[in-house]
Amino acid sequence: MGQRLKNAVQRLREEQLLSKAELARRAGVSVLTIDRVERGSACRVDTKRKIILALGMDVAERKRVFFEDDADRR
Repeated sequence: MGQRLKNAVQRLREEQLLSKAELARRAGVSVLTIDRVERGSACRVDTKRKIILALGMDVAERKRVFFEDDADRR
């Protein structure tokens, strides 16, 4: 499989000068979860919501963060 970018979490986090640990703390998830999400691993919808809110964004902006949102819904 190709190295297609699945989300913009790392870019958005770095633009805000946040460490993985700080984003994880704000989102209420582990640093390992943030690392996996940034690498493109699948995650639950609730985890996506927590990350989006921790980045200071509205859930309505989810497609700016998670590009394959509709395909990932469960």
